[in-house]
Amino acid sequence: MRRRIARGGFWLVLAAMTLAPEIPAAHAQDYPNRPIRIIVPTPPGGMSDLVSRVYGQKLTERTKHVVVVENKTGSNGVLAADYVAKSPPDGYTIYLGYHGTQSVLQHLDPKLPYDPAKDFAPIIFVTTGPTVLVVHPSSPWKTVRDVVDAARSKPKSLTYAHAGIGTTSHLVAEQFKLFAGVDIVPVPYRGQAPASQDLVAGHVSMTFDLVGNAMPNIRAGRMRPLAITATERSHLLPEVPTTREAGFPDVEAGAWFAFFAPAGTPRSAIDWLNKHANEIFSERAVRERFTSQGMTLPRGTPEALQTHVEAETRRWGEVVRRAGITMQAQ
Repeated sequence: MRRRIARGGFWLVLAAMTLAPEIPAAHAQDYPNRPIRIIVPTPPGGMSDLVSRVYGQKLTERTKHVVVVENKTGSNGVLAADYVAKSPPDGYTIYLGYHGTQSVLQHLDPKLPYDPAKDFAPIIFVTTGPTVLVVHPSSPWKTVRDVVDAARSKPKSLTYAHAGIGTTSHLVAEQFKLFAGVDIVPVPYRGQAPASQDLVAGHVSMTFDLVGNAMPNIRAGRMRPLAITATERSHLLPEVPTTREAGFPDVEAGAWFAFFAPAGTPRSAIDWLNKHANEIFSERAVRERFTSQGMTLPRGTPEALQTHVEAETRRWGEVVRRAGITMQAQ
């Protein structure tokens, strides 16, 4: 009797060992077999929406599988991120995450309903773009050093416009204050558009805006660009130095967008989504569509995205801590 039980246990273990490798293989063979949803945290028309719709459209054309883009807005992207974090990890619900939801908000909101580090599986780093420091064209400042000297000579005399607490324009300005050793006064707005409008009107001293967003005003002579917050110059503004070239190498920031899935999503699904994303965002027409707006497309592996997110999380955690930023008005 004992020998029969032992033999039975042996065959159960052998069967489990034999069948286990087939589970991901079966998923890889069957995936996808129903529509894939891309959850976007912003309204239609923004960069998040554009990235998602280009990917969805191209993915449908290439694979004949249905891809649906859903805009789920609210709470600076928290609603969308939390929804995906709590979705089934089957590869059929993915998220277009960005710097705010994945690397910034956890430092500002202790009650964030999801954990960016534990609740998501990285798929691919799609696109990123730097900001540009701009001033009014009538100002006497021609370089970053001019701004720094003016701010140091009269603390709190200069102002900067930003799009809201925790936004790129807010954080990079606070980063600039820290590493340039200046005290400039924040002026918050509900979005970057009104912030930029008040700079054009001469009501504030400066702002940091995404290069692509700022280009119409720069080309029209309504803003003067002083520096790009990146390690390399922008092809849209080749004559404008980087903050590193201007003497402030630690001032580096921009917006970035990437695809994520719920944690626990099978690697076979992650690899399938990553493979097609790498190919789609390598197409010449697609790349030109984004580079014309001042963006670059890093692409790469899920591991490369994970490394980027971790570095960004450390960067902005330090800025938030040292600057004493909270969700209250700055």
